[in-house]
Amino acid sequence: MTAETIAHEVSGEQARMAKVFRAQKEAFEDERHRTIEDRKTDLKKIEAMIKARGDDFARAIDADFGRRSSAETAVGESGFVIATAKHARQHLVRWASTKKKPVPMTLAPGTAYVRREPKGVVGVVAPWNYPMQLALAPLVAALAAGCRVMIKPSEFTPATSKLLKETLAELFAEDHVAVIEGGPDIAKAFCDLPFDHLLYTGSTQVGRMVAQAAAKNLTPVTLELGGKSPTVIAPDFDLAQAAKSIAWGKFFNAGQTCIAPDYAMAPRGSEKAFGEAVMAEANAMWPNVAENADYTAIVSERHHERLTAMVEEVRSAGATVLQADFDKAKAGNTRIFPPTVVIDPPRDSKLMTEEIFGPILPVIGHDGLSDAAKYINKGDRPLALYIYSKSKTTARRFLARTISGGAGVNIPMLHISVEDMPFGGVGASGQGAYHGEYGFLTFTHERGVFEAPVWHPSRLVAPPYGKVFEFFKKLQTG
Repeated sequence: MTAETIAHEVSGEQARMAKVFRAQKEAFEDERHRTIEDRKTDLKKIEAMIKARGDDFARAIDADFGRRSSAETAVGESGFVIATAKHARQHLVRWASTKKKPVPMTLAPGTAYVRREPKGVVGVVAPWNYPMQLALAPLVAALAAGCRVMIKPSEFTPATSKLLKETLAELFAEDHVAVIEGGPDIAKAFCDLPFDHLLYTGSTQVGRMVAQAAAKNLTPVTLELGGKSPTVIAPDFDLAQAAKSIAWGKFFNAGQTCIAPDYAMAPRGSEKAFGEAVMAEANAMWPNVAENADYTAIVSERHHERLTAMVEEVRSAGATVLQADFDKAKAGNTRIFPPTVVIDPPRDSKLMTEEIFGPILPVIGHDGLSDAAKYINKGDRPLALYIYSKSKTTARRFLARTISGGAGVNIPMLHISVEDMPFGGVGASGQGAYHGEYGFLTFTHERGVFEAPVWHPSRLVAPPYGKVFEFFKKLQTG
């Protein structure tokens, strides 16, 4: 494909994008308050589509990754979105209802309430690591709120992006839901549009650029970013038990999960034993990773090279590297990266200063939970934090010493699946939240309304101020 052809395609998609945006704006003006029943129907359409086309999505994601576990797609993508849509549909009436508020005596008589109204046209920028879930879960929240939605999927998962565009076009007119395909130029132009809300999922570095673009239009943003999510094992917790849980969380989707344990902190002196226990569990869960269809590949050659360079850097520095047995010749895919544990890597290595986003688990020691908390608090606030302790009191005290977007006690990642909890980051790991009612509210404007009768006593305190005004002032100030 020539540069001229690429430029023509980019300009063509940009023109389409602008046209779709105008159409959605106009459609929203024509129908500002989509009925609750119509919104429920929208969500049912998504549920039915995923049930009917789930295998097609599994094949598309598998093609994009070079090998993506169908079980992981079923759990982390299809099943997740179906549960999200079903939950929203079941609770939508309550979420969307007007909320009455008390009126103070000084303002009586009158009625106060909050209307929950759709913001308008919403933009969703989805990443490649869960290309179906992270496009459709925000879509569910936005449709539940009554918004129009434009989705920009990742260019790193073209087969999935194409299928998203095809399936959603069968369900919705473009002035309701549209998928915009393309690379970085299209993504930049997408974020420059004056959306009524913009949700971005991806790296912190790009998240800063998205926030800057949105700021030009005063577009409110939700940023779902990443960070080095720590996992801490308290001295009272069994290492083998922790290893089993952490190995699953770390190596699911080959570590390409924003809330995967990024590094582990074990009691000082137990680092090697814990690392070996994690490797034993990884080998048991994913034997023969070269040919194991349940073990996912790395999404791109560039990302694979980055992970390889991270490991070689710490290996050269003398760190102990444990890796699953791996015969590259049998893999049939050059992007398979085996489960890897690194014992005590240098603190200034890329492995310990950058988000890993792959199947590499650094293990470092701590001298008690206070020491672990101090180490974590020196860095950016993570998207997730995991603490393993037999004592709920100990775990909760540790949570009180730290800050993170979300957290898990004795289990990684599952907090994301609790629909009634907010999911989001804090500081460098993101801003804003969604899922469940929090997602509905993200795309909703809460409009406060005060209704007064035809005649209201407030007219008595208008200028010129006199005795009636003094009476009301005393009531107000006590």
